Amino acid sequence: APPKPKPPPLTKETVVFWDMRLWHVVGIFSLFVLSIIITLCCVFNCRVPRTRKEIEARYLQRKAAKMYTDKLETVPPLNELTEVPGGELALA
Repeated sequence: APPKPKPPPLTKETVVFWDMRLWHVVGIFSLFVLSIIITLCCVFNCRVPRTRKEIEARYLQRKAAKMYTDKLETVPPLNELTEVPGGELALA
């Protein structure tokens, strides 16, 4: 029996399906995967710090923000701290 002929080589211009070339399919698939990765990173806020200094700086920033909000809750309202002009006339 004669040997089977080799199929044509797979190149970037090979039609894969729906009259789309191989590079079209690879590009669309790559954009799809990239958009999923970007969406997941935005939704779950998965930012990985790069250095130990950055990790420590973020920890100190969170600690300072928590201390600030705790102190802010203990501050009385402004009208209790200052006198309102004409406030005594309204009471009388």
